[in-house]
Amino acid sequence: MKVTSIGAVMTADVVTAEYGTPFKEVVRRLGNHGISGLPVIDEDDKVIGVISETDLVLRQARTPEPGRTSGRWTDRLWGLSRRVRRETAKSRARTAGGVMSAPAVTVRADAGVTEAARLMTEHRIERLPVVDEADRLVGIVTRRDLLQIFLRTDEGLEREVREEVLRNALWLAPQAVTVAVEDGVVTLSGQLERRSDITIAVAMTGRVDGVVAVVDRLTYRIDDTHVRPADQAVLHGVTHDWAHRF
Repeated sequence: MKVTSIGAVMTADVVTAEYGTPFKEVVRRLGNHGISGLPVIDEDDKVIGVISETDLVLRQARTPEPGRTSGRWTDRLWGLSRRVRRETAKSRARTAGGVMSAPAVTVRADAGVTEAARLMTEHRIERLPVVDEADRLVGIVTRRDLLQIFLRTDEGLEREVREEVLRNALWLAPQAVTVAVEDGVVTLSGQLERRSDITIAVAMTGRVDGVVAVVDRLTYRIDDTHVRPADQAVLHGVTHDWAHRF
């Protein structure tokens, strides 16, 4: 099944900064290019950090005043004091190296868009520097770039589900399953031979780039979910290998 790679949706012409780039120059580059963040690279084009709008706001904000602590409260407030120290350092920084957030979260160019979406959600970030096998910067991908895959037409999604999932992966006859797509939501209906095939069909359809959701209206002729493993392998044949991927 074809999966869209990060390299297909990323921006290759990346605005960057170096560790020693002055703070005002960083702000100037962001403004001139209409962007809200950029990666910081070293002399080998390897990403050492990322600057976002949050980092810039901390730089411009007034330096926090550390609270006074004593006795038993010191240990309890240790985590807070470390955060305050980091923010204070950023507020006094004069270069990109002092403002940036590090280490940078990056993604490989050959990774799928799902991996990039997971990283952005997990780390609560808006952009990811894209690197090659040697960890050198080759592009950048944003949340907006990832949303482009959901602009695929319903006709294109229906065609890929029929060809890549039902025919090529599950070896099903064209008339076995009815595929209907509306606004990216795929509805599967019809009868399959085995109940376990429904799980595979629904899971693989959900992984097609651009599918928003899958509505399962499939029925089955044989319930093989309680069959012994040895017998199940015989029943499943080729599709048995697919089941272990989900």
